[in-house]
This record gives sequence, structure tokens and C-alpha cells, in this order.
Amino acid sequence: MRPLEALLETEDPAWPLVREWLGSASHPVEVLPRDEAAAGAVLHLLQVTTRSPLGAVAYETGGLLVDGGWLRILGGGGPRMRGSLATWNALGPHPAVAATRGMLLVAHDVLGGFFALDGGALGEGRGGAFYFAPDTLRWEDLGRGYSDLLAFFLSGDLAGFYGAYRAAGWSEEASRLSPDQGFSLHPPLWTAEGKDLTQVSRRAVPMTELLALQLDLARQLDAGEA
Repeated sequence: MRPLEALLETEDPAWPLVREWLGSASHPVEVLPRDEAAAGAVLHLLQVTTRSPLGAVAYETGGLLVDGGWLRILGGGGPRMRGSLATWNALGPHPAVAATRGMLLVAHDVLGGFFALDGGALGEGRGGAFYFAPDTLRWEDLGRGYSDLLAFFLSGDLAGFYGAYRAAGWSEEASRLSPDQGFSLHPPLWTAEGKDLTQVSRRAVPMTELLALQLDLARQLDAGEA
């Protein structure tokens, strides 16, 4: 593994560019404070440089909260959002979840949706962004890389992306959640009954619980279709 010093880009770092994107974002964004030592450890485990936007977000932030916390972009972790790019991808001594092979989780939302970069498990292994949709329990190809995904999070059409799932009142409730929590929905969105949002109840649960549950359900559905 390359040492941390080799990953810290000094001549052409990506953070000034990311800061420009943050400054011109169409959606409210909160940059969570980082712990420099912890962020350095995360960057070292990821083995990416700060010349990339992914490395810049990992090293310079504790994470990003978009639109009142509806979206959570993973960074180096910290007191406000304990999950980091390292813990969410089972890197280092304290993983948040079991290893998710062949992908890199980079963000999640309050509905239990997860964004990941493909390392071979989701497509051709070229780093393209995918979304694990809670209404289908399937990974959907977004046709973007990390930089385009980050730009979409900050200034894209989130209302169009989520459609009716951003029901009245949900955004306000989302802002009261911890960034490490999401909504457990009953009936779940992937059921026919869950499509009627007036009949859906929700409670706050750890995001790690949502990921484990939904991936397990997806495997069961795949096994049933085989």
C-alpha cells in the first residue's frame, strides 16, 4: 500500500474544484467537520489520491449532507456521521458492515437507497455509479462516474430522481434523523402496498440495518427467480 504522503496531492488537488461545486450547489449542503488523523487513515485505506474528487471528499470532509440530510455523501467520518468511506466498505479494523465485494459504497439516502461505484460486482468494473433502489431491490446503472454523481447530488434534479417518494413532510422528518439513520418503511416500497405512500409508516433505524436487510431480501428474490 502506498503511504499517506504519496496520496496527498499538492500540485493539483481536487478540493478547490469540489469547493467550487459546493459554493454553486442548487441544494443546501452541509460540510461535516473532519478529524485530520481519521481522515488520513480513511484515505490510506482507500488508496486513492486527493487529486480525485473522491479522495478530496474522503480527506477534507467528515461527509456531506445534502438537502437537509436527505442524501449523505460519505467522507472521512466524524462525530456527526460516524460512517465513513472506510467503515462502510469494510476497510480497517472497525467495519460498519460486512464486506461488499466488487463495489465501493459512496452515499446513501433516508429511504434506504445506496450509491456505489462498480468494481466488478455490478457491471464491467470501470467505476461507474449504481443505485440500489429500495422500490425494486435492484442495482440500477446511473451512467455516471463519481465526479458526475457528486455534481448531480449538489445541483441535479433530485425531485425528479425520487419522484413521489419525497412525499410532503418527509424532508422535514429526514432532517431530524441522524446521518447514520434511515427510514424503515412498512409496507416496504418494493411491495405493491408500499406504492401507496399514504399507507406507509416509517421509523428510524440504523442505515447498516437497512443495507443488510435489503441486500438479504434481494438475494432471496434472486434465488426465487432462478
